[in-house]
Amino acid sequence: MPQTPHVERHFTGTATVRDIVIGMSDGLTVPFALAAGLSGAVDNTSIIVTAGLAEIAAGSIAMGLGGYLAARSDAEHYDAERAREETEVREKAKVEAEEVADVFRAYGLTSAQLKPVVDALRARPEAWVDFMMRFELGLEKPEPRRALGSAVTIAAAYIAGGFIPLGPYMALKARLALPASVGVTLLALAIFGYVKGHFTGASPVRSSLQTVLIGGLAAAAAFSIARAIS
Repeated sequence: MPQTPHVERHFTGTATVRDIVIGMSDGLTVPFALAAGLSGAVDNTSIIVTAGLAEIAAGSIAMGLGGYLAARSDAEHYDAERAREETEVREKAKVEAEEVADVFRAYGLTSAQLKPVVDALRARPEAWVDFMMRFELGLEKPEPRRALGSAVTIAAAYIAGGFIPLGPYMALKARLALPASVGVTLLALAIFGYVKGHFTGASPVRSSLQTVLIGGLAAAAAFSIARAIS
């Protein structure tokens, strides 16, 4: 009887999705809160739009730079730990071999079962270091272009998200733009939260509600503070 091949489908773009989530969530929330807050203090659309554009520019640069530095730090940390493991494999082979054995013992293997595996790794130093990096330290080798890609993705997502709440202020007067911005942004937050939940494995509905709640509370707080000050 012919069997259908088993094909596993796993989502592998977690790093990119994380960058999009970071950029888009802040891009939707921060300019939204800023525009709403300014609407509570001034009735001048041009001021709100100018401030919003300035915030989007500054925010995207800051977020992109933060993503770049974080990715570079991950790469430097990985390189430093790998260099240390390579030294230990050469100079403290017995200790490292025992650490390999401890990893396999945690999975229930007996000493007789794990000995051939440990010996095989000791005969292949490069694979031995790879094993220690992944299973002892829990570190995966970063993509070579991860830092630049992360910076661009976060910045672009921030800009895309930022223009959603600011759009109504570009087309309408401040008093009319505020409710329009609230409606458009909350809808965008709901859709974004749902999609985020779908890709991250969380409940899409729950993720959508949480995203809307956080964005709504941020804007409401900014609006209330600005209104109270003015």
